[in-house]
Amino acid sequence: MRSPADIIACHDCGLLHQVGELPDGAAAACTRCGGVLRRRRTNSIDRALTLTLAALILFVLANSFPFLTFKLEGRATTSTLMTGVLMLYEDGMWPLAALVFGVTILVPLAKLLATTYVLLPLRFSRRVWGMAAVFRATEIMHPWAMMEVFLLGVIVAYVKLSDLASLELGIALYSFIGLILVMIAAEAALDPREVWDRLARQATGRLAGRDLGSLVSCHACDQVCRVAAGARARCPRCGAALHRRKPDSIARTWALVIAACILYIPANLLPVMTVISFGRGEPDTILSGVKTLIAAGMWPVAVLVFFASITVPVLKIVALILLLISVQLRSSWRPRDRTVLYRVVESVGRWSMVDIFMISILVALVNLGAIATIVPGPGAIAFAAVVILTMIAAMTFDPRLIWDARERARDEQQTAHA
Repeated sequence: MRSPADIIACHDCGLLHQVGELPDGAAAACTRCGGVLRRRRTNSIDRALTLTLAALILFVLANSFPFLTFKLEGRATTSTLMTGVLMLYEDGMWPLAALVFGVTILVPLAKLLATTYVLLPLRFSRRVWGMAAVFRATEIMHPWAMMEVFLLGVIVAYVKLSDLASLELGIALYSFIGLILVMIAAEAALDPREVWDRLARQATGRLAGRDLGSLVSCHACDQVCRVAAGARARCPRCGAALHRRKPDSIARTWALVIAACILYIPANLLPVMTVISFGRGEPDTILSGVKTLIAAGMWPVAVLVFFASITVPVLKIVALILLLISVQLRSSWRPRDRTVLYRVVESVGRWSMVDIFMISILVALVNLGAIATIVPGPGAIAFAAVVILTMIAAMTFDPRLIWDARERARDEQQTAHA
């Protein structure tokens, strides 16, 4: 007898679907917005666990050996991954130091350890305390592990310094690149649905003839639960609070977007760093840094920095404002396209952090006293705050509101014609 299909709600538009067993490598997509409901992967847990353990080994290597060595005028500075964090802290930029440490070392390590904590017992069909909560935490940590963005910052810093001095790549840098590749492979190999099904089975049954209005999807693990109107409940699988829509989504997103708009002004007017050479120096803003790269003939790097540090934050803010206004006006205009726009906004925001990482690398390497020194500026803190605020704003916005507005407009039209 064929088992009943799983009931899965689309994460982006909220539409309920019945999804049966999928062959390895196949994917099920939402019929309304095109979002991926589930993608089946072969030997998901075994492969992801093996790659995660390999990533832990590479993580230790990347943090134990020299990362880059900078040589100028007979003097040399060798840095590790922690050097930039320590230098930022010594320069009084402790918010930047905490940010760089968190997203390049602490969060990636916590994510690797948490994933191992969940997958290792599952590999041997065991259960340990708190597995569901820990796995939910790995999903929350995902956008805040920014090692690949840090690597892009390394590339930009390397290009900027290669014409000025000699740079040597250390063992840690090669290990770091390997770590990024292995972590990407581990994420691609893991099927989160299989993990959640092992922890507690997904809701099954038939949608026809049911009271669909009482079904609520957990936004953390996507478990579909029956909740009475107005009742407070928690997901029986992962323990997250259940809400039909994210609480106060519009108000919270507006507050974060407005704060980002305000901070974007000092982020572009104040210097992000100052290069001091032989006692003389001139502050650099983000835009003046791009102009310097163009003057030096580094067009590809200039375009990259301009796009990541200026274009992307502006487009994110404009896109979020557009989404907020369209939802508040109950617009039914092109809901699928607006959902795709939301997915883009949610995924690209972290790449704007490349300028902050570049500064942390330059501060760590160019520290030769009177010969050459780079000092971070207050504009860097404002810019980092803009990136973080826009990322959180994308997380607090509930894309299902786009489709709720369309449903309300359609219901009102039907009522008017009745």
